[in-house]
Amino acid sequence: MGAHERNDVIMGHVSTTSHAPAPGRLVGPVVAVLAGLMVAMAFAPFNLWPLAPVGVGVFTLLVRRGGGPTARPVRRAIWWGWLFGLGLWGLLVGWIDVLGWYVAVVLCAFMACWGMVLGIGTLAVRRLPGWPLWTALVWSFVEFASSRVPLGGFGWMRLGFTTPDMPLSGWLPWLGVAGVSLLVALVGTLLARAAEQIVPGADSGRPRRVLALVPLGLVALLVGSGTLAHLRPALPETGRAINVGMVQGNVDGTAGSEAMGYARSVTNNHLSETITLMAKARTGQVPKPDFVLWPENSTDIDPTTDPETEVIVRQAAALTGVPLFVGAVMDGPGKDERQTSGLWWDHEKGLLARYDKRNLVPFGEYIPLRSTLLPMLPILEQVGAQSVPGTTPGVLTVPLPGGVLNLGDIICFELAWDSTVYDTARHDAQLTVVQSNNATYTGTGQPRQQFQITRVRAMELRREVVVSTTSSFSGLFDPKGRVVHSTQESTSASATYTVPLREGVTPAVSVGPWVDRLAALLGAGAVAIGLGRGHLARRVINEAP
Repeated sequence: MGAHERNDVIMGHVSTTSHAPAPGRLVGPVVAVLAGLMVAMAFAPFNLWPLAPVGVGVFTLLVRRGGGPTARPVRRAIWWGWLFGLGLWGLLVGWIDVLGWYVAVVLCAFMACWGMVLGIGTLAVRRLPGWPLWTALVWSFVEFASSRVPLGGFGWMRLGFTTPDMPLSGWLPWLGVAGVSLLVALVGTLLARAAEQIVPGADSGRPRRVLALVPLGLVALLVGSGTLAHLRPALPETGRAINVGMVQGNVDGTAGSEAMGYARSVTNNHLSETITLMAKARTGQVPKPDFVLWPENSTDIDPTTDPETEVIVRQAAALTGVPLFVGAVMDGPGKDERQTSGLWWDHEKGLLARYDKRNLVPFGEYIPLRSTLLPMLPILEQVGAQSVPGTTPGVLTVPLPGGVLNLGDIICFELAWDSTVYDTARHDAQLTVVQSNNATYTGTGQPRQQFQITRVRAMELRREVVVSTTSSFSGLFDPKGRVVHSTQESTSASATYTVPLREGVTPAVSVGPWVDRLAALLGAGAVAIGLGRGHLARRVINEAP
């Protein structure tokens, strides 16, 4: 066997066919970064959703064609994967630099490491029969793992979150975000397969344009079926509707990471806008609310321990004459600990129910390994008291005129976690609200990204979602993710929304978690098989620096 053939023994496959030349030293890295940028631009604030599958396809082709007979494909796949991840995450979460440029560098560089896993996985499965499916499942595995590891993961950017305006979004209430992420990746890998059939030299040294119709036909089938899946109606109504008063008090976003430092003034801002809301209600400009929704961090001081803050909250509830759902930072449960909570504050009886945020932001709301890291990095003192996660689903059963209400609450960062979102539906929430604070990121892409994720969740749950934020993009989404009303950034605003109560769950709530686990398992299994075939694992060892 000649040197050319010996170097082509990968994954148990011996080929004597000609190869397309590997990309040059600069071409490969540049294409990898561009592919990452393409996928990033499918997300908000760019919303160029066709680029999601195109970016997937470009990266897949790069890894598959990047290893000629003299190349070191494993090393290249890892390197290109990291550069892909750097382009993706650098463009998407660069807004984290408001906390310090070094925070952005560390986060983006670390998250890009998941691109290395994607690169080696794509290489490992490239010789398996049906590789477009296995490659798409590798994407599912990377999304599954990066949403959990380390420190609970960072699932803010998943392919499914690019889809509110995409035909594939019709599958959201059926398969959930995880399933739709898989479909987006599959469309991308099928496009890559079609390109290989069309472009000479990809597989056999000659174009096979007729065969390209097969993957293109599958893409058309996926897109068409997604369009039909949009026909699924909203969940059934209970026959009762609620008037939700939404308040966005506004915060001075120019303070960056100190934007919530004016704690009592923030609470006063929300009191002031609540007065405006009730003035509009009493003059007939908007319906009178059944309860008033304030955002996360509308008070950064515990109203149950601070008398002055309690007075403000009581005044707000008293002037509305209805319950107030307040976003508050609560003291405890232990010394130097805190919890971010939603408080149901009755205008007559005071605090009746509470939900504590379950998914917390590492180094934003708490410090992992605090006793070790804090002495080494004194700057972490800016995080403040250690936040403690809640342990119960975000559904509160609260009294209202006309009967009790099962209120589902999702607090800001929790939108990225399927299990937390699904728990509100599983525990019979009739109305879903989101409390959020984006003031620190005013003027960046973060508020728009969260706005897009919320749209996806409304489509997935097939329920209305009412959002109240401190300073940007509050509003109402209908069950198909359409924006019924939205506020502007850096403004104070209020409105009353009449929202029907709904019951039941979509298939996504039941099926989605299993799709997520199964897709990740199959993706990991395919990589293991690919590594085991034809000594690719040995190649990994041999190419290690």
